[in-house]
Amino acid sequence: MFGIGMPELILILAIALIVIGPKKLPDLAKSLGRTMREFKRATNEFKESIELDDEVKELQDVKKSFDDISNEIKENMDVSKEIGGLNDNKKETEDTETKIEDEDEAEGMTLPAPSEDKESEIK
Repeated sequence: MFGIGMPELILILAIALIVIGPKKLPDLAKSLGRTMREFKRATNEFKESIELDDEVKELQDVKKSFDDISNEIKENMDVSKEIGGLNDNKKETEDTETKIEDEDEAEGMTLPAPSEDKESEIK
């Protein structure tokens, strides 16, 4: 665990037995075990909190990307309103053309039909 081999561990236990004594050694081992368990629990909680912070940061990044997409969609919706306005203008233009054609027909004049092939007019 800490780079301690079996011979070193036996030496440490022998010194502890001599210094502490055989009566207090089990109590010391229990308290050392509890301390190690608490230390391990604290380090695990710390690791979990760090991992949780990382997950929160990832979720914030995902939320930011969703917000960006949402804003982009809203901007596109505004563009569709502008296109709707252009369609209204197109309808008004067509209505005006129809009105002019009707007036010209009433006067006896006719306009040439619009050519669908614009390239042939250019040549």
